[in-house]
Amino acid sequence: MTSRPRPSERRSDQKRERNYEELVTRNKTKLHVEQNSSVIFGNKITLVVVTGGTDGIGKQYAMELARLGINLVIISRNPEKLKAVANEIEKKHSVKTKVIVADFSKGAEIYGHIETELKDIPIGILVNNVGINYEYMMPLCELPPSKSWELINVNVGAVTAMTRLVLPGMVERGRGALVNVSSGSELQPLPLMTIYAATKSYVYSFTHAIREEYSSKGIFIQHLAPMFVSTNINAFSKRLLDGNLFVPDAATYAKYAVSTLGRVQDTTGYWLHGIQYFFIKIAPVWFRTKCGARLNEEFRQEYMQNTKTKSN
Repeated sequence: MTSRPRPSERRSDQKRERNYEELVTRNKTKLHVEQNSSVIFGNKITLVVVTGGTDGIGKQYAMELARLGINLVIISRNPEKLKAVANEIEKKHSVKTKVIVADFSKGAEIYGHIETELKDIPIGILVNNVGINYEYMMPLCELPPSKSWELINVNVGAVTAMTRLVLPGMVERGRGALVNVSSGSELQPLPLMTIYAATKSYVYSFTHAIREEYSSKGIFIQHLAPMFVSTNINAFSKRLLDGNLFVPDAATYAKYAVSTLGRVQDTTGYWLHGIQYFFIKIAPVWFRTKCGARLNEEFRQEYMQNTKTKSN
């Protein structure tokens, strides 16, 4: 005679099942993400759009989603890189990909093309990852005006326009998720990275505002703010490219970041970055700004020294 499970055992099983359902799980026909049961993608294949998905965090975030069995639309400016990354993802993870060539630095002119390419595609998640940084730290008057516009078009324009383009479909379906990738630079003004830090403050403000507007419509909106990650966006510093426990490579970072999707609305995406973020916020803004200026001056000198060494 089979014994019946005790109530405590049933509760334990139910708890494990709930915990399991909260995770981003692998399934060839669906991505199940829950946040107060409002973001649920049903029995048809869910598509995730990743901007800037050919390098760094964007590429590895796409890889991690593909590992979970999710089909992808990758948007970036380099057609050769797009083709190579799409082929790599399809071979490794047996998912489908679609690529869209678009240079976000060109501004408003590109979005008609993107809208046409995304027409009638039921987008489940939009990852607004694309971003650029300074080549190296410099004061405002040393930065070429053309670079200023590139920073604004890519770091501010893309997250704004892509959200405006994709969000109505999510609202109509009553489900969806946005991941807006910011940076720890949002925490204070940053001398020698003036425009970059300001664009990331915009992403922070924009994300929190649209969350207030649309979370009641079944849309999960995540603000993702990494600290330093070992990617080419930080190529001005060999120390950052070499990485360490506090400066993870993009693959390590993406694995942690994807695990927060549907679970945490505001996150650095990586546990050690969370510790850094917490302690930085304790200090007053004026102190953070002074410390940021000093750190950026060190990065500037490191870049100048490395450039001088290479030229000799």
